[in-house]
Amino acid sequence: MEKSQEITAYVLCGGKSVRMQAEKGLVLYKGKPFIRWIIEAIMPITSNIILVTSNGDYSLVGLPMIEDTYADKGPVGGIYTALKHSKTARNLILSCDIPKISTELLRNLCDESKEMEAPVTFLSDAKNDYPLIGVYNKSALQTFADAISANKLKLCPLVNMISHQKISINSDQKTLVQNINSKAELQSLNLLDL
Repeated sequence: MEKSQEITAYVLCGGKSVRMQAEKGLVLYKGKPFIRWIIEAIMPITSNIILVTSNGDYSLVGLPMIEDTYADKGPVGGIYTALKHSKTARNLILSCDIPKISTELLRNLCDESKEMEAPVTFLSDAKNDYPLIGVYNKSALQTFADAISANKLKLCPLVNMISHQKISINSDQKTLVQNINSKAELQSLNLLDL
């Protein structure tokens, strides 16, 4: 299957990484930084990949980087920055702490988002939503701008206010979407792979 030029991927690398005590996207998993695993999962889908970060250390992956338009606005600010910057209607938005994400899962998400054309399409299991593994239409830009103006920075309530669709994942896929936020979670992940 050929790569799509009608979708841009943005990886949000702007978190504070308080629990990990290190820049999350640059933490090593199986000898490679998280960010490399994520990029490798995206590459078969699109080569339009941009990192949203002000941390120059990410230059090691050789991809374009843009800084948040508004500092310290969390994922809502990161998504706003991506949508404002984007030249494509559809945008794959991912966090930098999901090293096990797979091309197959991302391709399914992108295909489903194209079919339904909701402003926001993201993954969900029976218990949790994963709005930081989603496809966001540029049409949602104003909603994110309004949320920042009103200082409403919680992502889940915001995406639930917008017309959206959730793509269900099964129990086998849950490890693929797991956020690795702490050294303990990283250790558990490494143990699982032994």
